[in-house]
Amino acid sequence: MKHMRRNTINNVLGLRRMVRLMNVRFACGAEASAGGGKGLVLGIYMKEGDKDPKFTSSAEKINDRIGGKLRQLVCETQIDGRLGRGRVFNNVDPDFSSVAVVGVGIEGIGFNELEMLDEGMENVRVAAGVGARSLQLQGCHTVSVDAMDYAEQAAEGASLGVWRFTDNLAKKNRLVVPRLELYDSADMDGWTRGIFKAESQNLARRLSDAPANCMTPTMFAQATVDALCPCGITVEVRTMDWIEMQRMHAFLMIAKGSCEPPVLLEISYCGTAPEDKPILFVGKGITFNSGGINLRDCQGMDEYRGSMSAAAAVIGMMRCVAALSLPINVTCVIPLCENMPSGMSAKPGDVVTLLNARSMAIRDVDKAGVVVMADPLLYGQTTYKPRLVVDVATLGIGVKNAYGGGASGIFSNSHYIWKQFQRAGSLTGDRVWRMPLWQYYKKQVTDETGYDLSNDGRGEASSCLAAAILHELVPCADWAHIDTRGTGLLTTYGIVPYLTQGFMTGRPTRTLVQFVYQMACPEVK
Repeated sequence: MKHMRRNTINNVLGLRRMVRLMNVRFACGAEASAGGGKGLVLGIYMKEGDKDPKFTSSAEKINDRIGGKLRQLVCETQIDGRLGRGRVFNNVDPDFSSVAVVGVGIEGIGFNELEMLDEGMENVRVAAGVGARSLQLQGCHTVSVDAMDYAEQAAEGASLGVWRFTDNLAKKNRLVVPRLELYDSADMDGWTRGIFKAESQNLARRLSDAPANCMTPTMFAQATVDALCPCGITVEVRTMDWIEMQRMHAFLMIAKGSCEPPVLLEISYCGTAPEDKPILFVGKGITFNSGGINLRDCQGMDEYRGSMSAAAAVIGMMRCVAALSLPINVTCVIPLCENMPSGMSAKPGDVVTLLNARSMAIRDVDKAGVVVMADPLLYGQTTYKPRLVVDVATLGIGVKNAYGGGASGIFSNSHYIWKQFQRAGSLTGDRVWRMPLWQYYKKQVTDETGYDLSNDGRGEASSCLAAAILHELVPCADWAHIDTRGTGLLTTYGIVPYLTQGFMTGRPTRTLVQFVYQMACPEVK
């Protein structure tokens, strides 16, 4: 009797499990979909107390249109609105072959002062990115995205989420990037801005992720011309002869170790009166950094094809600034070269004279970033007389050890510039955080007897010492240095949900765009 009762109970449980699996398969599995077609991303807010999870207004309309079926599926699959968690339901709506319902977190959440982050905006990016990527994996060729009250941020998350670096894959193995559309919202301007910003970061990701043999200094220059000239931006490509005529010996000191010739890019965007002083950006463009004579560890060395990720972010920023037609003048100087070991490469202890007549000792060839940027930084200030200077580079390992991938380190001699960058990062979700620029570090790089500066300084504070060196080259202007060693290379730790693990991030492109926007339109809060 007990045996019969146990069999009966097992049969009932098995039947319930089968029914549940059938429901889930119909709702979520790829088997129920014909493949391809149109997809829709909808948001659902986290349940509060005893209340059920709440649909966004667009999701509520879809649910009403299909007779409450979406609410029923949400209950069956126990979606609770937690951020980035959800399901894909197939064949529940006649207009969309697949519908992704993704949690947006708490409804009405806003700026978190402790995190220095607008969590409402960031949650929408996460939800849109996760949903769009899930539908991409379902084979959808068109994905419509619920604005979730933030059309611009939904566009950013979705566009960043579906992007892949596929240049080196056979066509049959490439994941199709779906066309993105805004669903059930009138905020087309915000959506377009978000697409512009995301595409600028995707451009930076493509440039950074390319193998070093496919993105040499010359190839990077050509890619820059192709990306920016159609936007009305002026790009001047300076070759070896011009660099020698300008007596940029520090730049050439590193570049001569490679067979690839160095290139210097001068990029100008004029959005207001030509006589207005521009913002000067200088981006580190070492297209492969092996460490030179001070050779880096072979394990993981391929990541240093992204040593020009800062230059790539600046290129992406310029493209977006032009697309948005911001009323401001922006100029960029980008030195491009490789740092390779050879009989011609710089040797530890070599001394070179900079454009400002100060001498710099190259005591560690692995720390070539400040050497390569020194003369272009001085040249840009002398030539363009900028209103402020911003340099972006992957320099010290210290900022990576301190922040991981959570934030880029920023050093500045201007509290105003720091606050502008802080605000920009809080809005874009790609945060920066200030690090010390004290006399203590200045003494570690200048207190020498045989030369004026060293390229490594003394002590363990590698990022602070690198910033102190660059600060010595900016005597008067308001200046900020952004170290992206932890954020601009491969996505490894603390992965941002709408960025792909194991690929270059393209950060902090959108934060640079937002900063320029704030400088161009200071009255807009």
